[in-house]
Amino acid sequence: MKFLSSLTKKDLQNKICLLRVDLNIQNADLRGQTRGTTRKQNWHLRILAVLPTIEFLIGNGAKVVILSHRGRPQKVSSIKYQVSSYTLKPFAKILSSLFKKPVHFIEGTTFHAWNVEGDIFLLENLRFLKDEEENSGKLAKQLASLGDIYINDAFAVSHRKNASVAAITKFLPSYAGLLLEKEIKNLDKAMKSPKKPLIVILGGAKISDKIGMVKNFLNRADYFLVGGGMANTFLAAQGLPVGDSLYDKNADLRGLIRGLTRKIVLPVDVVIYKRQILDIGPKTIEKYLKIIENAETIIWNGPMGYIEDKKFRKGSEAIAKAIIKSKAFSVIGGGETASIFQNSKLKTQNSKLFLSTGGGAMLEYLAGKKLPGIEALN
Repeated sequence: MKFLSSLTKKDLQNKICLLRVDLNIQNADLRGQTRGTTRKQNWHLRILAVLPTIEFLIGNGAKVVILSHRGRPQKVSSIKYQVSSYTLKPFAKILSSLFKKPVHFIEGTTFHAWNVEGDIFLLENLRFLKDEEENSGKLAKQLASLGDIYINDAFAVSHRKNASVAAITKFLPSYAGLLLEKEIKNLDKAMKSPKKPLIVILGGAKISDKIGMVKNFLNRADYFLVGGGMANTFLAAQGLPVGDSLYDKNADLRGLIRGLTRKIVLPVDVVIYKRQILDIGPKTIEKYLKIIENAETIIWNGPMGYIEDKKFRKGSEAIAKAIIKSKAFSVIGGGETASIFQNSKLKTQNSKLFLSTGGGAMLEYLAGKKLPGIEALN
C-alpha cells in the first residue's frame, strides 16, 4: 500500500487529487456547525478527521476534489429528489469557514470537468447514483476522469465495496490518506502487538456485528467488559430476566459463553427504568474501573447504556474518565462511543488515546476481515 505521507510537493504540485472522505453526518449532528461559530474541538469527529489531509494537499500545491456519500437516499436519476437530509451542500459552507477560502460545491449528479477557479471542490452525494453502491467500473472511470491521483481517507466506508472506494483504484495512482494511515497503524497496534493486559469493552445495541471481533480476540484479550444491549443479550442467554430491555433475541451465545467463562465480565447491578435496563449500576462501574486501572491496552466500542438521556450516561462517562486517566494505549470506536469523549465535559490530553472514525469498519477490521477499500489500495 502506498501512503500519501510519502509524497512531496514535487509529486503533488498542480495535481488534481480525488479525495474520498466520510461526511455521513446527520443534520441533527451538524447543529450550529453550518454557521461556523463553534470552537474547532467541538466539531464533529468526521469533519475534524478530514482536515489534515486536505491541508497537506493544498499546502503542497494540489487541487482537491472531495468525494463522499451521506445517508441512504432513494436511488433516483432526478436532482429534484435530493432532499436536505442527504445533500452534501452544507459541508461546502462548513469547510469554507474552516479553511477560510471558498470550497466550491458542484451541484447535480452528472459529474464532468468544470471551469471554476479554486483549490477545493466538493461533489454532490455519490449515493444519489445507484452505480456507487454497485461498485460500478463505469462510474469509477467517470469519477477518475476528474483527477490525476486518488486518495482514500474514508476508513469508516472502507468495508463497503463502492465505486468511489474500491473500483476507482483501477483507473488512477491510489494512496491511503493521512487519516486512513493512522487508523490502520493504531488498529494494528491494538490487534497485532498489544501490551498486556488487554481489555476489550463492548456495549451498544447490536451483538451480531461484534461477535466476529470477540472470536478474533478470544486468545488475545484478558477481559471482555460488557454493557448496553450486548450485556442484556448475554444475560438473557443465561436465562436471567431482562424485562422489556433491548436485546438480540436471535443470538445464539451458548458456545461463546462457554469459551469466555473466565474472561467475560457482565454487570452485577444495573439501572432500570420502566422495566428496561438502561445503564450499568454503581457496583459494576466500580468493578470495571478496577480492571481498567491495570490495563495496558484498551479497545472500546459501544456505550454502556442509553446515553441519549443524561440520566443513563453515568456508566459510559465513568469508563471514559478512567480511560483518560489510564496509562493504557486505547482505541475508541463507534460514533456514540467517540461522542462521549467529544460532546461531554471530559477533557483529554491523553496522547495514547485514539478516537477511530470507524464503527462497522473498525469492528470488521478487528475481526480480521479484509476490507474492500483497503484491499483495493493493496
